[in-house]
Order: sequence, then structure tokens, then C-alpha cells
Amino acid sequence: MPMTLSMTRNAPDRFRGFLASCMLEVAPGVYVAPRMGKAVRERVWEVIQDWAELLPEDGGLVLLWSDPQVPSGIGIRMIGWPKTELLDHEGVWLALGQLTQQHDMRELETLAGTDRDT
Repeated sequence: MPMTLSMTRNAPDRFRGFLASCMLEVAPGVYVAPRMGKAVRERVWEVIQDWAELLPEDGGLVLLWSDPQVPSGIGIRMIGWPKTELLDHEGVWLALGQLTQQHDMRELETLAGTDRDT
């Protein structure tokens, strides 16, 4: 049974109370269960999904566990914030972010060490 970790952000007390009933809250909004089996984790996730509409726009929950069958060996489920898209690239999770006007191609090439003009 793998360790399971959950983190909440701006979640209603209902979420925090439920997670605290089946996991240890080691810091505000951070919950851990050292030996949570898949069936229990799936049930916890079902409850969280049922309540998802109660999350404010800047609220969210992340659930993580060890799983050797998925990229990076980390099973990940997210609802709400953080609004991050994860991409499996060659067996590693990558977090995609949006480029802003502050990130122009020249700056990115310089940072990557692939500046084409030099």
C-alpha cells in the first residue's frame, strides 16, 4: 500500500474535515496516509469529486500517491486550483505553463543555451 498525500487550497471546511477523518493533517491543508490502499483512495476521490462544485474558483485539491505504472512513478489527481496541465513526456510528468509577454523566444533560447544568433 503506497503512501498517499493530499493538499488543499482554499477548500471549504467540509473537505478539510473529511480528509482529516481518513488522513493525518501534518500541516494546514496537507494530509498524509502512510498505507492507504487503492480502494480507499478511490473512495476518497469519489467523495471529493461529488463535492467539487463547492470549491471556490481559487480553491482546489491535489491527491498524490506512489504508482510505478505511471509517469515519474507518481499518481496524480487534481480538482480546481492549481490549474496546471500535466503532460507525460518520455515517462516523466511535465507541468505546462503559459508563456507571457515577458517570455519572448530570444530570452527562452538564451536561458536554454540554444541562442541561434551566437
